[in-house]
Amino acid sequence: MSAIADTLKGAAEVFPDEVVTHARVRHLDLPQRAGRFALITLDNGFDHTKPSTFGPQSLVSLDAAIDQVEAEAQAGEIVGVGVTGKPFIFAVGADLKGVELLGRREEALAIGAAGHAIFRRLDGLAVPTFAYYNGAAMGGGVELGLHCTYRTVSDAVTAFALPEVFLGLVPGWGGCTLLPNLIGADRAVTVIIENALSQNRMLKGPQVHELGIADALFEAADFLEQSLVWTSAVLRGEVTALREEPDRGEAWERAVARGRSLADEKVHGAAPAAYRALDLIAQARSGDVDAGFAAEDQALADLIMSEELRSGLYAFDLVQRRAKRPVGAPDKSLARPVTKVGVVGAGLMASQLALLFVRRLKVPVVLTDVDQERIDKGVGWVHEQLDMLLLKGRIGQDEANRLKASVTGSLDKAAAFHDADFVIEAVFEEMGVKRQVFAELEAVVPETAVLATNTSSLSVGEMAEGLAHPERVVGFHFFNPVAVLPLLEIARAEKTDDASLATAFAVAKQLRKSAVLVKDRPAFVVNRILTRFMGEVLGAIDDGTPVEVADRALAPLGLPMSPIVLLELVGPAVAHHVAGTLHAAFPDRFRVSANLGRVVAAGKRSLYVSDSGKQELDPEVAALFEVGGEVRTEEQVRAHALNAIAEEIGLMLEEGVVAEPQDIDLCLLTGAGWPFHLGGITPYLDRAGISERVLGRRLLPRGVASVPE
Repeated sequence: MSAIADTLKGAAEVFPDEVVTHARVRHLDLPQRAGRFALITLDNGFDHTKPSTFGPQSLVSLDAAIDQVEAEAQAGEIVGVGVTGKPFIFAVGADLKGVELLGRREEALAIGAAGHAIFRRLDGLAVPTFAYYNGAAMGGGVELGLHCTYRTVSDAVTAFALPEVFLGLVPGWGGCTLLPNLIGADRAVTVIIENALSQNRMLKGPQVHELGIADALFEAADFLEQSLVWTSAVLRGEVTALREEPDRGEAWERAVARGRSLADEKVHGAAPAAYRALDLIAQARSGDVDAGFAAEDQALADLIMSEELRSGLYAFDLVQRRAKRPVGAPDKSLARPVTKVGVVGAGLMASQLALLFVRRLKVPVVLTDVDQERIDKGVGWVHEQLDMLLLKGRIGQDEANRLKASVTGSLDKAAAFHDADFVIEAVFEEMGVKRQVFAELEAVVPETAVLATNTSSLSVGEMAEGLAHPERVVGFHFFNPVAVLPLLEIARAEKTDDASLATAFAVAKQLRKSAVLVKDRPAFVVNRILTRFMGEVLGAIDDGTPVEVADRALAPLGLPMSPIVLLELVGPAVAHHVAGTLHAAFPDRFRVSANLGRVVAAGKRSLYVSDSGKQELDPEVAALFEVGGEVRTEEQVRAHALNAIAEEIGLMLEEGVVAEPQDIDLCLLTGAGWPFHLGGITPYLDRAGISERVLGRRLLPRGVASVPE
């Protein structure tokens, strides 16, 4: 084991700040006199807010623990070995902070090989080994269990996954080789490819058991005790773990083909990780573990040194850390308590807001609108959604009753809002309407109440003009669907005070949203960038480029949807309105598509029609179009769009719309579904050389979201 020790010692020097996960061995007597048993517990010494991970020193600790139990097994002192984690956590894989510090391929290759060498020792002991998935298990944590002879899982586990492909890696400590040989290729493709590319979808304990990853499922209350009873029964020959032999014929080929279709659909060939993982799954069909592990080592080394992984880790850090500590937010001690929320409007967006506020804040929420019918419809929608949550088991009957009773409606703003601490408007996107709403609100709400606007593009400061207390008006821009997209752009107008802003950020935290502070500039961040990019695509169509050509232009980036599909999701009318707002502010850069205007005027909500599953331009839309004679290629459209985005981001940073480029990336990741493998947009623009070509400089410092030089 000296070679492994030397490798890990060198890696530990590269990563001196590792939070070490210790592997501690204790002994116990199994029930029914099954014998002496060694239990290894993985614990980094923190509570469940800091999950256990595997860095170099952690692997050394695990290796030492296995040394001990290996000697005991050979001496006949124990009948088996178990591995479990601290409360609520099994282990969540390699320490990603350490991975991004690796600067040479040889280092990456050595770490992959060391992980394999240590983990597989569990499969080579003289006694059976058992993994007890007592809590969150991801990546290397899942793989550690796969090297054991048997596995149990708690029914309370809510986070079980192999998320590597989502980040730009592969499950390279045995996952791509062992999992398909355990549960079959198709199920492995679901876990490794489909779930990872579906915004890192997690499995729950019962699903882990149903898939065949775990041999037994036990209740959380006495999970370890029941696992040990089961272990005893297995060792005594009273229980046999039933496993189906994987189909290594055409079913394996179909599974890999399905995985490639999923990868094509999600990343369009733009990120290598999914395809490398599928190659490994295909190779695993032979059952040759040694060859599979060697191939995993090579894939890990290649991907660890790739820009895609560095971008993925950068994106992961933004979402996991920066989003929880918003840059520029005032001291949270300035925030005022919010005991009642008002929502002006009762349409779909307003109703979504009411549902979110009542579920997260658990305070009374009152909706108002211009007539009782609309109010009843909005309140009724919230009640229906709560009933659906009840049916799905997401909430209990008592909670459903309390929440439904907390959502009411009123035509009388004075009666509804006289004691509200936070009132948000979600009415028609027109400045005159919103200013009137705020004037009415100021007359009836308490002096300390925060007045928030969900505007997507209008000036918050202009909205507050004429009010006696403009300092309490703040932008609070959600993204649709409200329950799904995490981003909340919080806009500070010139006169917004710290107390109102701090209250807004405190509310955002209670809502479990990723809040980003933005300056009160037209369309803030996401809509400004998307509108500029969409303007270039629609402009190419207006100039004469076929719709399908322009729509395919951005496919190599692996975006979650094409520009025209995004346009349909946003709604042509909304997109046209925002384009008009930005054109008024920046007429030299934002053009308003005359053809889109015709589509909106005709009441069309889509440019495409679906025929036999194939999307084609709607003939009625085609008849509306008036186009020029300039036909561009996909490459030309893409270049124009990316150059425009780079220019706009540079200008936004000069204007101080956000504190740093990282905030722009965080906004696009959490509000527009920008792919993790791009790291947002700024790493991609830097990597492709577009930033330097357009702006004369990189947007991010060298080494950020890139391989260390």
